[in-house]
Amino acid sequence: MYDIKGYYDAETVSEATALLAENPNLKIIAGGTDVLIKMHGGQLADAELLSLRKIKSLEKIDLADDGTIVIGAMATFSMVFHNSILKDLIPILTEAAISMGGPQIRNIATIGGNVCNGATSADSASSLFALNAQLKLESKNGERVIPIREFYLGPGKVAINPGEILTEVRIAPEDYKGFAGHYIKFAMREAMDIATLGVAVVCKVQGGNFEEVRIGLGVAGPTPLRCLEAEEYAKGKKISSDTLAEIGKLAVKSTKARTSWRASKEYREHLVEELTQRALKTAVVSAGGAEVV
Repeated sequence: MYDIKGYYDAETVSEATALLAENPNLKIIAGGTDVLIKMHGGQLADAELLSLRKIKSLEKIDLADDGTIVIGAMATFSMVFHNSILKDLIPILTEAAISMGGPQIRNIATIGGNVCNGATSADSASSLFALNAQLKLESKNGERVIPIREFYLGPGKVAINPGEILTEVRIAPEDYKGFAGHYIKFAMREAMDIATLGVAVVCKVQGGNFEEVRIGLGVAGPTPLRCLEAEEYAKGKKISSDTLAEIGKLAVKSTKARTSWRASKEYREHLVEELTQRALKTAVVSAGGAEVV
């Protein structure tokens, strides 16, 4: 059963932040695919819920005048997958969106809820890390924008202050223009399962060399992470099977994988090394480079 002590609906962001300021104990509910499971399992007793479902402005996906991609936190994964702006400019995120759950879940689960849940297995997280996403947080006292890499603090822990609501995910033009990417979700039952490992890569190529590579991993540590050593190595390197092999090995060095009932630490590290190379091979071709054999 659901132990709900109170339920509040907000129709605007200002109304929601005002309610939060009055009652900091309110638990925000977006799609509810995470919160309701926790409530059903008894992890949230006597919960007072603040629903954002009626705030339609948070469902918008737009391209700002400066080229920044703005994704409302209440955009569902179905909205993300079908959006023409995202399919055209950052298809890696639409790849992640379609890998998340089944159609029923994608129709209600939101990108903001997925991020704020703080799970390293979140299907959007790896791609958003690779895209250098920024998060806009609003409260009654104002707003702030922080890099997504600073948002994840630990398993299920995120840097959202009391009274704050995640309202937008932003991707600057310099972080996607000229880049191509690819996302691989490795799971026992594909979309209908939690990822054993998530690998997202974006790259920019020039004259047969890597100009820039960014690698985001999920379930390779307690939070999503970036493979900074591998990324630095890739700069200016000739695109070849040897280069990709070294990038894969260096990517493993950034991981903090552990053994769980889903996979051993060693198997996850093997997946990181192998799937990073596979994702890069696809991304290179999408970026206009030659196929790596």
